[in-house]
Amino acid sequence: MRQILEKLVNGELSLKNAEKLIKLNQIKEVEDFAKIDLSRESRTGFPEAIFAPGKQDKELVEIILNCMDNHHLMVTRLEEERFEKIKKEIEPLNSRGFIIEYHPRGRILVIKSKEETKSPAGKIGIITAGTSDISVAEEARIVAHEAGCEVLVAYDVGVAGIHRLFPHLRKMVEENVQILIVVAGMEGALPSVVAGMVDIPVVGVPTSIGYGVSQEGFTALYSMLQSCAPGIAVVNIDNGFGAAVFALAVANQSLQK
Repeated sequence: MRQILEKLVNGELSLKNAEKLIKLNQIKEVEDFAKIDLSRESRTGFPEAIFAPGKQDKELVEIILNCMDNHHLMVTRLEEERFEKIKKEIEPLNSRGFIIEYHPRGRILVIKSKEETKSPAGKIGIITAGTSDISVAEEARIVAHEAGCEVLVAYDVGVAGIHRLFPHLRKMVEENVQILIVVAGMEGALPSVVAGMVDIPVVGVPTSIGYGVSQEGFTALYSMLQSCAPGIAVVNIDNGFGAAVFALAVANQSLQK
Protein backbone atom coordinates (compact mmCIF):
# COMPACT_ATOMS: atom_id res chain seq x y z
CA MET A 1 0.00 0.00 0.00
CA ARG A 2 2.81 2.40 0.93
CA GLN A 3 4.60 1.77 -2.37
CA ILE A 4 1.43 2.55 -4.31
CA LEU A 5 0.93 5.84 -2.46
CA GLU A 6 4.57 6.82 -2.95
CA LYS A 7 4.29 6.22 -6.71
CA LEU A 8 1.11 8.32 -6.77
CA VAL A 9 2.82 11.21 -4.96
CA ASN A 10 5.85 10.97 -7.26
CA GLY A 11 3.67 11.08 -10.35
CA GLU A 12 4.55 7.53 -11.40
CA LEU A 13 0.92 6.43 -11.16
CA SER A 14 -2.32 8.09 -12.17
CA LEU A 15 -5.07 8.46 -9.58
CA LYS A 16 -7.21 5.94 -11.49
CA ASN A 17 -4.46 3.29 -11.62
CA ALA A 18 -3.57 3.87 -7.96
CA GLU A 19 -7.22 3.29 -7.02
CA LYS A 20 -7.24 0.02 -8.98
CA LEU A 21 -4.07 -1.22 -7.31
CA ILE A 22 -5.35 -0.32 -3.84
CA LYS A 23 -8.53 -2.28 -4.49
CA LEU A 24 -6.50 -5.28 -5.61
CA ASN A 25 -4.42 -5.14 -2.42
CA GLN A 26 -7.25 -4.98 0.14
CA ILE A 27 -6.82 -8.48 1.50
CA LYS A 28 -7.56 -9.47 5.09
CA GLU A 29 -6.02 -12.68 6.45
CA VAL A 30 -7.98 -14.82 8.89
CA GLU A 31 -5.53 -16.93 10.90
CA ASP A 32 -3.87 -19.41 8.53
CA PHE A 33 -6.90 -20.63 6.58
CA ALA A 34 -8.48 -17.70 4.71
CA LYS A 35 -7.66 -14.50 2.85
CA ILE A 36 -10.65 -12.20 2.38
CA ASP A 37 -11.01 -9.87 -0.60
CA LEU A 38 -12.39 -6.69 0.99
CA SER A 39 -12.84 -4.84 -2.30
CA ARG A 40 -14.59 -7.47 -4.41
CA GLU A 41 -17.95 -5.70 -4.44
CA SER A 42 -16.54 -2.31 -5.42
CA ARG A 43 -14.46 -3.98 -8.13
CA THR A 44 -16.93 -6.50 -9.56
CA GLY A 45 -20.40 -5.32 -8.49
CA PHE A 46 -21.34 -8.38 -6.45
CA PRO A 47 -20.67 -9.12 -2.77
CA GLU A 48 -17.90 -11.29 -1.38
CA ALA A 49 -19.10 -14.91 -1.45
CA ILE A 50 -17.98 -17.78 0.75
CA PHE A 51 -18.37 -21.36 -0.48
CA ALA A 52 -19.46 -23.30 2.62
CA PRO A 53 -18.67 -26.95 1.73
CA GLY A 54 -15.27 -28.17 2.88
CA LYS A 55 -14.92 -25.59 5.65
CA GLN A 56 -15.22 -26.47 9.33
CA ASP A 57 -17.98 -24.67 11.22
CA LYS A 58 -15.41 -22.79 13.31
CA GLU A 59 -13.59 -21.64 10.17
CA LEU A 60 -16.83 -20.57 8.54
CA VAL A 61 -17.87 -18.48 11.56
CA GLU A 62 -14.44 -16.82 11.76
CA ILE A 63 -14.52 -15.95 8.07
CA ILE A 64 -18.04 -14.50 8.36
CA LEU A 65 -17.19 -12.35 11.39
CA ASN A 66 -14.02 -11.07 9.73
CA CYS A 67 -15.77 -10.34 6.44
CA MET A 68 -18.11 -7.74 7.82
CA ASP A 69 -15.75 -4.87 7.00
CA ASN A 70 -17.41 -5.35 3.60
CA HIS A 71 -20.91 -4.71 5.01
CA HIS A 72 -22.29 -7.25 2.52
CA LEU A 73 -21.60 -10.97 2.37
CA MET A 74 -23.05 -14.17 0.95
CA VAL A 75 -22.39 -17.75 2.04
CA THR A 76 -23.30 -20.21 -0.72
CA ARG A 77 -24.21 -23.90 -0.53
CA LEU A 78 -24.97 -23.64 3.16
CA GLU A 79 -27.41 -26.38 4.13
CA GLU A 80 -30.19 -25.40 6.53
CA GLU A 81 -29.07 -27.86 9.22
CA ARG A 82 -25.61 -26.33 9.17
CA PHE A 83 -26.98 -22.79 9.29
CA GLU A 84 -28.88 -23.67 12.46
CA LYS A 85 -25.60 -24.87 14.01
CA ILE A 86 -23.75 -21.60 13.42
CA LYS A 87 -26.70 -19.24 13.83
CA LYS A 88 -26.00 -18.38 17.48
CA GLU A 89 -22.35 -17.64 16.71
CA ILE A 90 -23.21 -14.97 14.14
CA GLU A 91 -26.29 -13.47 15.84
CA PRO A 92 -24.18 -10.71 17.53
CA LEU A 93 -23.96 -9.13 14.08
CA ASN A 94 -27.59 -8.03 14.55
CA SER A 95 -26.50 -5.66 17.31
CA ARG A 96 -23.85 -4.23 14.97
CA GLY A 97 -26.48 -3.10 12.46
CA PHE A 98 -26.53 -6.12 10.16
CA ILE A 99 -29.45 -8.08 8.74
CA ILE A 100 -29.07 -11.86 8.64
CA GLU A 101 -31.20 -13.61 6.02
CA TYR A 102 -31.11 -17.32 5.25
CA HIS A 103 -32.71 -18.64 2.04
CA PRO A 104 -33.23 -22.40 2.46
CA ARG A 105 -34.20 -23.23 -1.11
CA GLY A 106 -31.22 -21.43 -2.62
CA ARG A 107 -29.02 -22.52 0.31
CA ILE A 108 -27.61 -19.01 0.67
CA LEU A 109 -26.95 -16.95 3.77
CA VAL A 110 -26.97 -13.19 3.18
CA ILE A 111 -25.59 -10.73 5.72
CA LYS A 112 -25.77 -7.03 4.97
CA SER A 113 -25.88 -3.62 6.60
CA LYS A 114 -29.36 -2.33 7.40
CA GLU A 115 -28.41 0.98 5.81
CA GLU A 116 -27.02 -0.45 2.58
CA THR A 117 -28.61 0.66 -0.68
CA LYS A 118 -27.79 -0.77 -4.09
CA SER A 119 -27.59 1.08 -7.40
CA PRO A 120 -29.72 -0.45 -10.18
CA ALA A 121 -27.73 -3.20 -11.92
CA GLY A 122 -29.97 -4.16 -14.80
CA LYS A 123 -32.74 -6.66 -15.34
CA ILE A 124 -32.34 -10.43 -15.59
CA GLY A 125 -34.78 -13.21 -16.42
CA ILE A 126 -34.47 -16.69 -14.89
CA ILE A 127 -36.29 -19.70 -16.32
CA THR A 128 -36.32 -23.33 -15.18
CA ALA A 129 -37.35 -26.42 -17.06
CA GLY A 130 -38.79 -28.14 -13.99
CA THR A 131 -39.70 -27.60 -10.37
CA SER A 132 -36.75 -29.79 -9.41
CA ASP A 133 -34.40 -27.20 -10.92
CA ILE A 134 -35.66 -24.35 -8.73
CA SER A 135 -33.00 -24.64 -6.01
CA VAL A 136 -30.25 -23.86 -8.55
CA ALA A 137 -32.35 -21.05 -10.02
CA GLU A 138 -32.94 -19.58 -6.57
CA GLU A 139 -29.21 -19.48 -5.97
CA ALA A 140 -28.89 -17.41 -9.15
CA ARG A 141 -31.86 -15.20 -8.27
CA ILE A 142 -30.59 -14.32 -4.80
CA VAL A 143 -27.08 -13.53 -6.05
CA ALA A 144 -28.45 -11.30 -8.82
CA HIS A 145 -30.87 -9.59 -6.43
CA GLU A 146 -28.15 -8.89 -3.87
CA ALA A 147 -26.08 -7.30 -6.62
CA GLY A 148 -28.92 -4.87 -7.34
CA CYS A 149 -30.58 -6.56 -10.32
CA GLU A 150 -34.29 -6.68 -10.93
CA VAL A 151 -35.09 -10.36 -11.48
CA LEU A 152 -38.07 -11.88 -13.29
CA VAL A 153 -38.64 -15.62 -12.87
CA ALA A 154 -40.63 -18.34 -14.64
CA TYR A 155 -40.34 -21.80 -13.10
CA ASP A 156 -41.44 -25.20 -14.45
CA VAL A 157 -41.88 -24.22 -18.12
CA GLY A 158 -39.73 -26.88 -19.82
CA VAL A 159 -40.03 -28.86 -23.03
CA ALA A 160 -42.32 -31.49 -21.48
CA GLY A 161 -45.05 -28.85 -21.90
CA ILE A 162 -43.43 -26.24 -24.08
CA HIS A 163 -46.64 -24.18 -24.39
CA ARG A 164 -46.11 -23.12 -20.75
CA LEU A 165 -42.99 -21.22 -21.75
CA PHE A 166 -44.35 -18.79 -24.34
CA PRO A 167 -46.36 -16.28 -22.24
CA HIS A 168 -43.59 -16.02 -19.64
CA LEU A 169 -40.87 -15.57 -22.25
CA ARG A 170 -42.96 -12.93 -24.03
CA LYS A 171 -43.39 -11.02 -20.78
CA MET A 172 -39.64 -11.07 -20.09
CA VAL A 173 -38.86 -9.77 -23.57
CA GLU A 174 -41.49 -7.04 -23.19
CA GLU A 175 -39.95 -6.12 -19.82
CA ASN A 176 -36.58 -5.65 -21.59
CA VAL A 177 -34.49 -8.12 -19.63
CA GLN A 178 -30.86 -7.84 -20.74
CA ILE A 179 -30.01 -11.54 -20.35
CA LEU A 180 -31.75 -14.84 -19.59
CA ILE A 181 -30.54 -17.59 -17.29
CA VAL A 182 -32.09 -20.92 -18.31
CA VAL A 183 -31.78 -23.81 -15.84
CA ALA A 184 -32.49 -27.39 -16.94
CA GLY A 185 -31.71 -30.97 -16.01
CA MET A 186 -32.74 -34.19 -17.80
CA GLU A 187 -31.73 -33.73 -21.47
CA GLY A 188 -31.02 -30.00 -21.02
CA ALA A 189 -32.91 -28.87 -24.11
CA LEU A 190 -34.58 -25.72 -22.80
CA PRO A 191 -31.68 -23.24 -23.25
CA SER A 192 -31.49 -24.14 -26.96
CA VAL A 193 -35.22 -23.58 -27.37
CA VAL A 194 -35.09 -20.21 -25.62
CA ALA A 195 -31.94 -19.04 -27.43
CA GLY A 196 -33.60 -19.78 -30.77
CA MET A 197 -36.47 -17.42 -29.92
CA VAL A 198 -34.79 -14.33 -28.45
CA ASP A 199 -32.20 -11.76 -29.50
CA ILE A 200 -30.53 -11.38 -26.08
CA PRO A 201 -27.76 -13.45 -24.43
CA VAL A 202 -28.70 -16.78 -22.83
CA VAL A 203 -26.80 -18.56 -20.07
CA GLY A 204 -27.46 -22.28 -19.81
CA VAL A 205 -27.20 -23.92 -16.39
CA PRO A 206 -27.24 -27.73 -16.45
CA THR A 207 -28.50 -29.37 -13.27
CA SER A 208 -27.85 -32.80 -11.80
CA ILE A 209 -31.56 -33.65 -11.97
CA GLY A 210 -32.48 -36.80 -13.90
CA TYR A 211 -32.41 -40.58 -14.08
CA GLY A 212 -29.29 -42.75 -14.44
CA VAL A 213 -28.23 -41.84 -17.97
CA SER A 214 -28.31 -38.16 -17.04
CA GLN A 215 -24.96 -38.89 -15.35
CA GLU A 216 -25.59 -36.34 -12.59
CA GLY A 217 -25.93 -33.49 -15.04
CA PHE A 218 -23.34 -34.34 -17.68
CA THR A 219 -25.99 -35.20 -20.29
CA ALA A 220 -27.57 -31.77 -19.84
CA LEU A 221 -24.14 -30.13 -19.91
CA TYR A 222 -23.16 -31.85 -23.16
CA SER A 223 -26.50 -30.96 -24.72
CA MET A 224 -26.07 -27.26 -23.90
CA LEU A 225 -22.48 -27.23 -25.14
CA GLN A 226 -23.62 -28.89 -28.38
CA SER A 227 -26.58 -26.52 -28.81
CA CYS A 228 -27.81 -25.86 -32.34
CA ALA A 229 -28.74 -22.32 -31.31
CA PRO A 230 -25.54 -20.25 -31.49
CA GLY A 231 -24.21 -18.00 -28.78
CA ILE A 232 -25.27 -19.79 -25.61
CA ALA A 233 -22.89 -19.40 -22.66
CA VAL A 234 -22.82 -22.49 -20.42
CA VAL A 235 -21.69 -22.69 -16.80
CA ASN A 236 -20.85 -25.69 -14.65
CA ILE A 237 -23.40 -28.22 -13.40
CA ASP A 238 -25.66 -26.75 -10.68
CA ASN A 239 -23.70 -23.48 -10.77
CA GLY A 240 -26.44 -20.90 -10.25
CA PHE A 241 -23.93 -18.60 -8.59
CA GLY A 242 -21.64 -18.53 -11.63
CA ALA A 243 -24.57 -17.94 -13.97
CA ALA A 244 -25.72 -14.94 -11.92
CA VAL A 245 -22.26 -13.38 -11.82
CA PHE A 246 -21.89 -13.73 -15.59
CA ALA A 247 -25.38 -12.35 -16.17
CA LEU A 248 -24.61 -9.42 -13.90
CA ALA A 249 -21.51 -8.56 -15.95
CA VAL A 250 -23.57 -8.57 -19.16
CA ALA A 251 -26.38 -6.52 -17.63
CA ASN A 252 -23.94 -3.94 -16.30
CA GLN A 253 -22.31 -3.60 -19.70
CA SER A 254 -25.73 -3.02 -21.24
CA LEU A 255 -26.44 -0.21 -18.78
CA GLN A 256 -23.16 1.51 -19.62
CA LYS A 257 -23.97 1.81 -23.33
